[in-house]
Amino acid sequence: MDSNVSIGVTHMTNCLKALSDQTRLIMMKLFLEKEYCVCELVDMFEMSQPSISQHLGKLKKAGFVHENRKGQWRYYSINTLCPEFETIRMILNQIDKEDDLLKRVQHNGTNVSCS
Repeated sequence: MDSNVSIGVTHMTNCLKALSDQTRLIMMKLFLEKEYCVCELVDMFEMSQPSISQHLGKLKKAGFVHENRKGQWRYYSINTLCPEFETIRMILNQIDKEDDLLKRVQHNGTNVSCS
């Protein structure tokens, strides 16, 4: 994707609104690395499946994530083709890798397996 893509004010506002929640922001940070199953995210964030699905629905509606179905499981990954991707990546790269909340969520994911 061209890093010189211009985004209108409405699209930028919607982008920032979608990322304004810390759960969605951390999800997007995680999606930079790999795709995750909903069940993994439930354990990682210590939230209910409906809450996780609600966050994923907002990210999907914004066009920021892909949903990939594998049998009964749904996996999510970042949409690198969305017009806002470079802006999103720039924002996500500003998050400290040693952030306590990010590290806790990542640690919670070490024991999760969907099968």
